[in-house]
Amino acid sequence: MASHVVGYPRIGPKRELKFVLESFWDAKTTALELQAATADLRSYIWNQMAAAGTKFIPSNTFSYYDQVLDTTAMLGAVPPRYGWNGGEIGFDVYFSMARGNASAPAMEMTKWFDTNYHYIVPELGPDVKFSYASHKAIDEYKEAKALGVDTIPVLIGPVSYLLLSKLSKGVDKSFSLLSLLGKIIPIYKEVIDELKSAGATWIQFDEPTLVLDLESHQLQAFTHAYSELESSLSGFNVLVETYFADVPAETYKTLTSLKGVTAFGFDLVRGTRTLDLIKSGFPSDKYLFAGVVDGRNIWANDLASSLDTLQALESIVGKGKVVVSTSCSLLHTAVDLMNETNLDKELKSWLAFAAQKIVEVNALAKALVGEKDEVFFASNVVAHASRKSSPRVTNEAVQKAAAGLRGSNHRRATNVRARLDAQQNKLNLPILPTTTCGSYPQTMELRRVRREYKAKKISENDYVNSIKEEISKVVKLQEELDLDVLVHGEPERNDMVEYFGEQLSGFAFTVNGWVQSYGSRCVKPPIIYGDVSRPKAMTVFWSSMAQNMTERPMKGMLTGPVTILNWSFVRNDQPRHETSYQIALAIKDEVEDLERADINIIQIDEAALREGLPLRKSEQSFYLEWAVHSFRITNCGVKDTTQIHTHMCYSNVNDIIHSIIDMDADVITIENSRSDEKLLSVFREGVKYGAGIGPGVYDIHSPRIPSTEEVADRIRKMLAVLEREFVWVNPDCGLKTRKYSEVQPALTNMVAAAKLIRTELTSAK
Repeated sequence: MASHVVGYPRIGPKRELKFVLESFWDAKTTALELQAATADLRSYIWNQMAAAGTKFIPSNTFSYYDQVLDTTAMLGAVPPRYGWNGGEIGFDVYFSMARGNASAPAMEMTKWFDTNYHYIVPELGPDVKFSYASHKAIDEYKEAKALGVDTIPVLIGPVSYLLLSKLSKGVDKSFSLLSLLGKIIPIYKEVIDELKSAGATWIQFDEPTLVLDLESHQLQAFTHAYSELESSLSGFNVLVETYFADVPAETYKTLTSLKGVTAFGFDLVRGTRTLDLIKSGFPSDKYLFAGVVDGRNIWANDLASSLDTLQALESIVGKGKVVVSTSCSLLHTAVDLMNETNLDKELKSWLAFAAQKIVEVNALAKALVGEKDEVFFASNVVAHASRKSSPRVTNEAVQKAAAGLRGSNHRRATNVRARLDAQQNKLNLPILPTTTCGSYPQTMELRRVRREYKAKKISENDYVNSIKEEISKVVKLQEELDLDVLVHGEPERNDMVEYFGEQLSGFAFTVNGWVQSYGSRCVKPPIIYGDVSRPKAMTVFWSSMAQNMTERPMKGMLTGPVTILNWSFVRNDQPRHETSYQIALAIKDEVEDLERADINIIQIDEAALREGLPLRKSEQSFYLEWAVHSFRITNCGVKDTTQIHTHMCYSNVNDIIHSIIDMDADVITIENSRSDEKLLSVFREGVKYGAGIGPGVYDIHSPRIPSTEEVADRIRKMLAVLEREFVWVNPDCGLKTRKYSEVQPALTNMVAAAKLIRTELTSAK
């Protein structure tokens, strides 16, 4: 029996990693205490997989922030601004790269392929002096071995690491990052030699970029890299793992011809066309790690169907050559269904979290060698039949309304320039209007109030009064800061998607279904199990309350349909675009209710629109078509004087800028500063954006406070490529992860910078 897990959630069953990291960052925990606490987490992870009978258990998949940053540390690729002088990289340098410090901004953070997980983007160039600077992979292998667990150490492969990197500031664009292979391969060899000496017999290289549309020279880099590593890998069993999509045909040929490689791992959930490539030919002396258990969703596996697939593959690959695996790391799913006490029995029977998925993997592996658990398989059949026939899944009225969307592009009747003129006549905003993106700090007291209200320990009246008091504080602060367009701070919301899902039909919620987004940031995705509708207004009460506290415009704050979709565990029994249209209709109802309540600016966040873009170019146009259409549905019926905002963050949006324009929002606020103003390059290259736009002027995921001049300089760069009457001034994203001691001075400087530039513009006339 052969079973494998690509990776396992690191956060612990109840977000233990989050709390110990934040305690360390707040100087309440020492480095030794952090190491001890995380050692307990790793022990839990390895024991979970061992207890289930997993043969190939991964190590070095735990991370204090993310696995790409771990690789940057391993290679000693620390940007000079962090003042690292060599030696083993410690927490101070490591977390400075991730979060910034008082004197140096953090490195860019972006989405990990098409997931809601993030990674810190390496900054590389010809002058980087690589060195073996973190022995984490060896330390974790030895740690597991001491616990009696033999693991398969996992490394980000050398080619994917370089392809996921960016050029350091000032490096000529013609420089090829792949030219650095010769400098990092020697370090990989050192790591391999140490693992071999420590007793490892298998090693896993994650090369997820192999699912992208690669050019011939990029494919050649894989051939070159593994040829260079071949002698070091001698005596090792080597797995090259891919995930998240199909492997293109030409890539498949390159991959299965790599020297020194024993096994190949494929995502056979999102990469079903890879099955045809395997059937057309697979190396006779190699192992196939078949990813048939979905690592990115929470639905129970169709065991009978998966077993049929595995048996078909075994007939091609050979007896004993198929290893049952997850489609990708289980990092992207919740930890353990056993921790859920609020889900009803029927719904719970339809689900499988990480702990249950490793049981599924091992049950399939046993069945493949003739040791099928008939009772387990039979219960799986019953659960699938229950889900298919359950009346709670289908709402005919919703399906009819969604079907009625066909035949219209749902555009607003007036063009954006005319709308902006009408809105300015009503709002009378200054040039370079200042605003924030939605949330304000989530204090411990605020979290306590929400928690006690959910637990029915305080009355609804007490809850409303507490939230009203918090909104009043946020409004007063913004007025004191002299922001032009205000927000209510979202004190009633723990999470932007969870809040709306709790009020929409077709959604279910977990108690401990947390998933890591980056570092200590965890989210609890809702489960969309059925057709979606809005039973009643969701935000009008709070937005109206906030607007009544001020004479300044107050934004109504909503989450867009595509972001709700991409940040949820989505039903897999109908196409994603159909679910998106259902959510769009629900949000449309809310938008129109806000307008009727005299909320003149409504922000519909689509932070995750780019995140859902398929990895293969051939699939992208269809996705963008329905994603953009979903957004337009939400606001197609509002008056010209109602200003529609949207917000996007921490994704590379440059390659979808024309789709963003096609969304036809009046104003977009968008991450810009942490990515070193990469967004502005698209406008320098000639793209004309004829609506309001607020490229972020400072990074909210770092505790660092920008100076007035730093923010002013960013605004000047924006004005060099954008028309001044369209430019807004705002942070990169919402402020919920920050403290008021950081927010207040940062926003003070931001407003001062906007006023400074207004003065400069007036003087220049």
